[in-house]
Amino acid sequence: MTKQTDNQRPKREGPGREGFRHLGRALGYLTHYRKVAVIAYLALFIATGAQLMVPRLVSRIIDSIIDGVVANRVIELPAAAQAQVAAAQGTTVDQFRLDASGAENAIIAACVAIVIFALSRGLFSFVQGYMAERLSQSIAFDFRNELFAKIQRLSFSYHDTNQTGQLMIRATDDVEKVRMFIGQGLLLSLQALVMLVGTLIILLTTNFRLTLVALPVLPLALIAFMVFGALSQPLFTRLQIKLSALNTILQENLAGIRVVKASTSERREQQRFERSAEDLLRQHLRISTIFALIFPLTFLIANLGQAAVLYAGSFQILDNTLTLGQWQEFSLYLAYVFFPLGQFGFIISLMSQAAASSTRIFEILDARNEVENKPDALELETVEGHVEFKDVSFRYFKSGEFVLKDVSFAAEPGQTIALLGATGSGKTTIINLLPRFYDASEGQVLIDGHDVRDVTLNSLRSNIGIVLQETTLFTGTIRDNIAFGRPDATMDEVIAAAQAAAAHDFILSFPEGYDTPVGERGTTLSGGQKQRIAIARALLLNPHILILDDSTSSVDLATEYQIQKALDRLMQGRTSFVIAQRISTVLNADQILVLDQGRIVARGTHEELMENSPIYVEIYNSQLVEDAAQQGEASSVEEEVLP
Repeated sequence: MTKQTDNQRPKREGPGREGFRHLGRALGYLTHYRKVAVIAYLALFIATGAQLMVPRLVSRIIDSIIDGVVANRVIELPAAAQAQVAAAQGTTVDQFRLDASGAENAIIAACVAIVIFALSRGLFSFVQGYMAERLSQSIAFDFRNELFAKIQRLSFSYHDTNQTGQLMIRATDDVEKVRMFIGQGLLLSLQALVMLVGTLIILLTTNFRLTLVALPVLPLALIAFMVFGALSQPLFTRLQIKLSALNTILQENLAGIRVVKASTSERREQQRFERSAEDLLRQHLRISTIFALIFPLTFLIANLGQAAVLYAGSFQILDNTLTLGQWQEFSLYLAYVFFPLGQFGFIISLMSQAAASSTRIFEILDARNEVENKPDALELETVEGHVEFKDVSFRYFKSGEFVLKDVSFAAEPGQTIALLGATGSGKTTIINLLPRFYDASEGQVLIDGHDVRDVTLNSLRSNIGIVLQETTLFTGTIRDNIAFGRPDATMDEVIAAAQAAAAHDFILSFPEGYDTPVGERGTTLSGGQKQRIAIARALLLNPHILILDDSTSSVDLATEYQIQKALDRLMQGRTSFVIAQRISTVLNADQILVLDQGRIVARGTHEELMENSPIYVEIYNSQLVEDAAQQGEASSVEEEVLP
């Protein structure tokens, strides 16, 4: 089986329709936090409204200053001249005196109002920012939990075709891209829209003719942003793919650092990482080129609009139809029109990234799980341990050649079934079908007469203890790892399981005993120690069915003898399936199944197969005879262990 990378998988990276559809689904998570969203967006409206009031107040200050200066100059003139100037201006001398005396009060009132609006804007901007961050982090929390839960539930076939590195990127970086848009881009978009619409309404109601001069630039800006959005969204999709590829190389090398060093492959792996990093760099530069164009274009469009308004406004000032204060007010509001246009470049960047990332997130959340509970699945409660394979055939990914073909056998409660065969003969596939890591392509796998597809996964797997050949331990203490399947187990139960797995003595040899920390993937323990902890973990579950995938392959002969004696006792009353290469397990098996190219070619006890199966004899001679020669040594070990 080979895992596909994101580069190998067909990509849906059209002009952005699919990505923006999934972004819409992501925004639907806002409904999970309606109260927080309402507060955030209400604060945004209030803060933006406070900002929109400031240019009107600035206009009043400027006009009050100009009116006050003119009034003071007129009042200083002789009385006759005052009357003439008042008549020429279409007002009265009393109005000039009123303007002169009231200018200071008008300025103070406008400044106080500006301060109040500034404080209001600051306060509600803080509320907006805090609530928006809380909202986006809460949605990211939901996404990460849903992704982790879905990845945990997805069948092995999904993990066979998807690399760990790219799944990690989707649960971390892709979620962060969506969070950034919800926390910043969405609010900026709404703020820009509110400011743009509010400003246009104010401008149209205060100076309709001058506003018409500025309006033609808006469609130009909108078209430019739509084009850039369509171009950038696929680029961000490819960026995430290349980031996943880089992360996969990093994850694989950290996990396999011992193999890299042992094979002196550091330079080759460094070159592979550099090539992937260079691909990522080139993709970043492509995106930077796009956005290096959009911002100058935005400012060019804005400057064209400002130039047109400046030209038309100057004639209105000369015609005395526009005051300097009104012109300043219009200029500030015009900046409120072009400022959101400038923000659109940043908004499009966030939106495009979020659209690409939301598609990748929902690819996982929407992934079909090939192994899941039926709607009417039964709870498998009391298990006796009768297991039967009836005409079972299996192939991976529902295509290609069968790795199991017409496999049929039955195991009675308490029996031990040994599976033998060359690599690729189907041994591991058989034990993977029993706990429904995969579902049989054809035929049935039965436990106590129940098809495993008709019972719930939890009830099925809780009755099966598994010790795999590749031991996996988790960060934590030795006790945590033994009690992984039963975290509520008492210390006495943990110790009993460790003793049964011949792990108790070496655990006590550590200064911290059962509280000894286990390094990442158990790197601080030897192979045999890890294997015995894994056996103890399975035994603590007290399973009715036991699966041992060559579980004594990593221990020496003396330790194997101790483990095997413990397993012999624990297998009593349990149906056990054992993949083993050592003669001791085969000799004790109630039934041995010899597999070749996915078929059972011989079955029986050791004595029966030695008489009737040439294939078994060949396996015995080639793989197991050495262990038979060591039985004498095992006997001496037995004398030492059991005097």
